[in-house]
Amino acid sequence: MRSGSSRRLPPTCGSSMWCAGSGTLRRSSAAPTAQASPAGSKQVKAGAGSPSGHRRRARSPASCASTTASPGTRSYISFDILRRVLKDYFKYDVFYCMNITDIDDKIIRRARQNHLFERYREKQPQAAQLLEDIRAALQPFSAKVKETTDPNKRQMLERTQRTVELAAEPLEKAVQAELPAEEISSCAEVLLEAAKDLLSDWLDSRFGSEVTDNSIFSKLPKFWEEEFHKDMAALNVLPPDVLTRVSEYVPEVVNFVQRIVDNGYGYASNGSVYFDTVKFASSEKHSYAKLVPEAVGDQKALQEGEGDLSVSAEHLSEKRSPSDFALWKASKPGEPSWPCPWGKGRPGWHIECSAMAGTLLGASMDIHGGGFDLRFPHHDNELAQSEAYFENDCWVRYFLHTGHLTIAGCKMSKSLKNFITIQDALKKHSARQLRLTFLMHSWKDTLDYSSNTMESALQYEKFMNEFFLNVKGLLRAPVDVTGQFEKWEEEEAELNKNFYDRKAAVHEALCDNVDTRAVLEEMRALVSQCNLYMAARKAARRRPNRALLESVARYLTHLLKIFGAIEEDSTLGFPVGGHGAGLDVEATVMPYLQALSEFREGVRRIAREKKVPEVLQLSDTLRDDVLPELGVRLEDHEGLPTVVKLVDRATLLTEREEKRRGEEEKRRKKEEAARKKREHEAAKLAKMRIPPSKMFLSESDKYSKFDDTGLPTHDAEGKELSKGQAKKLKKLFEAQEKLHQEYLQTVQNGSVQ
Repeated sequence: MRSGSSRRLPPTCGSSMWCAGSGTLRRSSAAPTAQASPAGSKQVKAGAGSPSGHRRRARSPASCASTTASPGTRSYISFDILRRVLKDYFKYDVFYCMNITDIDDKIIRRARQNHLFERYREKQPQAAQLLEDIRAALQPFSAKVKETTDPNKRQMLERTQRTVELAAEPLEKAVQAELPAEEISSCAEVLLEAAKDLLSDWLDSRFGSEVTDNSIFSKLPKFWEEEFHKDMAALNVLPPDVLTRVSEYVPEVVNFVQRIVDNGYGYASNGSVYFDTVKFASSEKHSYAKLVPEAVGDQKALQEGEGDLSVSAEHLSEKRSPSDFALWKASKPGEPSWPCPWGKGRPGWHIECSAMAGTLLGASMDIHGGGFDLRFPHHDNELAQSEAYFENDCWVRYFLHTGHLTIAGCKMSKSLKNFITIQDALKKHSARQLRLTFLMHSWKDTLDYSSNTMESALQYEKFMNEFFLNVKGLLRAPVDVTGQFEKWEEEEAELNKNFYDRKAAVHEALCDNVDTRAVLEEMRALVSQCNLYMAARKAARRRPNRALLESVARYLTHLLKIFGAIEEDSTLGFPVGGHGAGLDVEATVMPYLQALSEFREGVRRIAREKKVPEVLQLSDTLRDDVLPELGVRLEDHEGLPTVVKLVDRATLLTEREEKRRGEEEKRRKKEEAARKKREHEAAKLAKMRIPPSKMFLSESDKYSKFDDTGLPTHDAEGKELSKGQAKKLKKLFEAQEKLHQEYLQTVQNGSVQ
């Protein structure tokens, strides 16, 4: 990460943080140099001169509801990659802390709504009552639709309204027709499911204040936290070193808020506690909104940061300044609450991360990262309150922000229902393919999840895998001990120099803002050069240098392991057998497949010598039809041993189908060309049969008189042809005369009947 570069780490922050204690970063003496730009004017260097004896720590506050392929998922995978690079490539001692937000306005409202809806469903309302409630719920919802100005959100709300209305029609008809109870009940269930969001919101507006049991509010985040951890494991995201939950740190939050008040930067108002942004900003040793100073006073952003349940005229009147934000919120009826010096309440959103990270990591952290959209007000407020608590001006040394994740060019949004779940994404593509997609884009830029983007990752994976399979096949070929060390020619020396040049470029890219996109391109270029080298050796009927290609393959495998793109303990290339298989399939089955390949090669040789095509056909069937079903590819090369490769079965079947389609297309084109050739020859023959004396006689619409040889002399209107026209027709006549003579000659020779 190069200081002064246009690609240095931007002064931003988000939902992932990596933090340190009071020292600089520790690295081994062999680790390469890296520099980055922190918030403010300071810079931190992690290089050969970095003193040892300190720990590098990482912190990541996370939302327990982030189980969609959302900007949150972008942060988790991107920061998992960055964490691995820092730990496994640069050899930093990384301590990673993840915070779970299980107390939040949106979580509170959704938990309350879920509870009320399930209670409503358990009562099994009669069909007439359900329809009446639906109509009642639609009234405020319709008003909400009319008040919505955002076209995308309005379209989504209109779609929801229409879905509910359509689901209500069958139940209304069933009730009117007095259909059997089973059919009415079935229609009611369909309506309940379609109207869940609508009814939940309506029930919450009527009975939300009656929900007071704190356990009701913990059920929802607990469920989603479990789903979150499952998703992270499926994506091969490393677990944190420590995980904190807000609900378990409420006493620490209260103490954190109290010290901010004691330091003069917070004030109590009507049971809530607010951060005094004006006083903090006027302090000589502090400044507010370091990350996005131009956003100060942005009331829309500030209100979003305060939460859906905390934005009202009453709450605004409690503040000394509109820019002040809640450290502690007085709980209203229908909200969880904990005792504190200011009355029963709950933590504000921004204070949660500061209190938990501060408790574990102390007065300063190295890296704080997350989504680009969280820079202001969330992380600017975190900075302010933490520095007010510790009375310092550097709570975070570096801020890293991941770019947005879009779907086919459109912004992801849960509220607009424009998202794809991680589970659904993993049904279409593997965790490795998703990770390669992230690696092929800069962590700080917007990433578009689309078929084109994923196709690029699939092609990259296939390209790399083919190289690994080729090298594995080369290494399996029998050779004596001395044969492992072959003389290097000019080609080997050139490839080796390129190998070291590429390694230097990879290191340069990782030092430059952890540019994985550039790294993958360097890896691609290195493999392309290896492929050219192997192709040249194959054309010359010479064996490529095993040791050199193995070194390249192991280096590339090492990089992919660092990036988390190879999950298993594979020494070379992508593992066979799938994640968590617990068995080295390749090492187990390859000796048997190699024996089968050699046996088949011997049979084919004898079949060619004895001219037994049936045996050759059976050998091809084994290669083309039988073994692909088992995930085995045989590659026959003229004059060289057959290469055995273990490849994903689905990939082989797709290749086989593409090959068959290609052969069918080739056959079709060949038949089409033959047909056109026959038609052309038939037309030519038909023309040759015509004597020149008769070739113009049928064109009575053009000519009216002819001479003795059959040449036209007058046009259709009786006018004599000009000399130019007569000359042109004479040339055509002579050409036909020549063709006809050729025809007569072929007839005489018996070539044409």
